[in-house]
Amino acid sequence: MDLALLRTFVMVHRAGSFTRAAALLGLSQPAVTGQIRTLERQLGRPLFLSQARGVTPTTIGDELAHRAAPHLDALVEIAETGLGEQSGLRTLHLAGPPEFTSVRVLPALTPLVAQGLALRVSFLGAADEVLDGLAAGHHDLAVATARPRGGLFTATPLCDEEHVLVAAPRWAARLSPGVLLRRGAVVLEQLPVVEVHESLPFVARYWAAVFESKPAAAATVVAPDLRAVLEATAAGAGLAVLPRYLCEEALADGRLVALLDPPVPPLRTYFLVVRTGTLALPHIARAHERLVRTAGGW
Repeated sequence: MDLALLRTFVMVHRAGSFTRAAALLGLSQPAVTGQIRTLERQLGRPLFLSQARGVTPTTIGDELAHRAAPHLDALVEIAETGLGEQSGLRTLHLAGPPEFTSVRVLPALTPLVAQGLALRVSFLGAADEVLDGLAAGHHDLAVATARPRGGLFTATPLCDEEHVLVAAPRWAARLSPGVLLRRGAVVLEQLPVVEVHESLPFVARYWAAVFESKPAAAATVVAPDLRAVLEATAAGAGLAVLPRYLCEEALADGRLVALLDPPVPPLRTYFLVVRTGTLALPHIARAHERLVRTAGGW
């Protein structure tokens, strides 16, 4: 059986669509369709059924994917890392948001390095970018801020990230929590804002959850890394919304002050995501299990 046909089959099975599989493989849709039809003729059984959107695997298709996918992933890893590289080491390709991956994920995985695991890390902020890279085989394990849909991925909730509205003490001294709760959007428009993007993703999410309104202000300082946002805010550049895990030390030592303590703080969930079937590979399974276990203490 042609391994190229099997690789195409596994990608279609994971993507749930000939079109998406073709994009991930860098092939045309007719080429992907032709390869699947060839494999079906060789096996004498249909592997997929057409649906209104995409395809769904037959029982034979599911069985073949379950048996073939882990071995194909292992072959791809060998081809990408090389037999002579990192003698004795298994390489885990990890992707996720830069701040959370740096502060939480990498320290949790470091003990596995002494056990023979090599790490290659890609910092990607957007969930779509993370998942596209995972689907294409560029990563083995990914941390995403959105739960993926469909059978291409297997996602496990990892932890919830609490968001905190913060500012330097000199700004906090000018603000009244009561006024903020009653007139949050109006107050925001009068203060400098520090954010990771012009669209104010963290501030907008916080204002929607706490004040049920949209911020009308523009960012005064934009830096595409939450650690930079933290330092600029602590230096007095304005107010910001930050994950508690990232700013808890600055809150404890007084460099930052939490402006509000809402009864239900805004949360964002992180998901640990793999391509379906790849947890059969021991080095991915070990990393996955360690992160899930360690996240219980976050």
